[in-house]
Amino acid sequence: MDAAAGPLDVTFWITAGAILVLLVCSAFFSGSETALTASSRAKLKSQADKGSAGAANALKVTEDNESLIGSVLLGNNVVNILAASLATSLLTRIFGDGGVAIATLVMTLLVLIFSEVLPKTYAISNPERAASFVALPILVLVKILTPIVTAVRLLVRGILRLFGVRVDPDSHILAVREEIAGALQLGHSEGVVEKEDRDRILGALDLGDRTVEEIMLHRSRIEMVDAAHSPTDILRQCLASPHTRLPVFRDEPENIVGVVHAKDLLRAMYKMIDGAEANAKALARFKITDVAMSPYFIPETTTLDEQMRQFLRMRTHFALVVDEYGSLQGLITLEDILEEIVGEITDEFDPHAEHPLKRTEDGQFIVNGAMTIRDVNRATDWALPDDEANTVAGLVIHEAQMIPTVGQVFSFHGFRFEVLAREGNRVTRLKIRPL
Repeated sequence: MDAAAGPLDVTFWITAGAILVLLVCSAFFSGSETALTASSRAKLKSQADKGSAGAANALKVTEDNESLIGSVLLGNNVVNILAASLATSLLTRIFGDGGVAIATLVMTLLVLIFSEVLPKTYAISNPERAASFVALPILVLVKILTPIVTAVRLLVRGILRLFGVRVDPDSHILAVREEIAGALQLGHSEGVVEKEDRDRILGALDLGDRTVEEIMLHRSRIEMVDAAHSPTDILRQCLASPHTRLPVFRDEPENIVGVVHAKDLLRAMYKMIDGAEANAKALARFKITDVAMSPYFIPETTTLDEQMRQFLRMRTHFALVVDEYGSLQGLITLEDILEEIVGEITDEFDPHAEHPLKRTEDGQFIVNGAMTIRDVNRATDWALPDDEANTVAGLVIHEAQMIPTVGQVFSFHGFRFEVLAREGNRVTRLKIRPL
């Protein structure tokens, strides 16, 4: 009786209690690591702004992820190793040499279930709540273990440097923009985020990476007013045009001398023909350059984000795009930039405008050659490359290394392209279907 009861003395219970406490500490460290790394800093910031001290501490402790992870791993490994050592000593005392195997099995199950899976499952299910709860003790722990973690960090970097690996302490594994884009793509694939919402947000994020050259209206499609035309012809042209602003040129289209606004034009003409002494002949003295605004030129390399800021700052919606030699390349409006975010915009002057992409009954797509590759991808969820060309016609010409003729068919990037129409050297309409 005494021999059997010998191992179950006070020392046994103290050791067993210490193991239990260490397992709880291990669960705390494991759950804290998952909660603090999985929590959304945006949600924590929102909660901190509402007065949550725990969220504020969580934001503070996650500012230096390297110190956070180092401190938590250090604490977690210490308590796990200590718990395993105590369990081995305790069970060896009871079962002899066989206690080592029993201690390994028992501690593996206890650590796996109660110190790893259970706390991490809870933390991943409630990351912000768990992060706010554990932030303060973890913050204290990080400050206490900072000297040790710093020494370990320097040792690790020294070892990595021997293998040619450089670690930038200020670098981030994922940029914020990439995190947002990835979350949107994942949400869309799971049916949580609508395609239109995804496209709008991604369109806004991409403005800083795209230039006006990619979306501008090419100079061959710009409607212009000839300053040499008679006032009557200019008035007739402006009234027939669906556009509010038109560039004014003199002698040749490259020589832009101004931009006329339809409202300014009508006001000036009405002023000349209105009144008791005025008559229709007074309109002959009208000069378009008197009411035209000074043209606003921008380089084709300007980013869409910067150009939108310039439009808002200058309170204008219309700019002419030139290349590095000053030659006119096209024009861009604020509406063009907004369409990159919200999609195609039509107003009361073009409600029946032909959509540049139509789907046929057999599942193929009729595409306007001037439609940008990005717009095609957004409308169809395709992934046509836009590195070498901005438009669908440009992509076909680039891949074919020639200006194709009507009826020619090409297959590349997993799609079949058939040329349906061509005007001069421009491919104006194509039929596309995935292979």
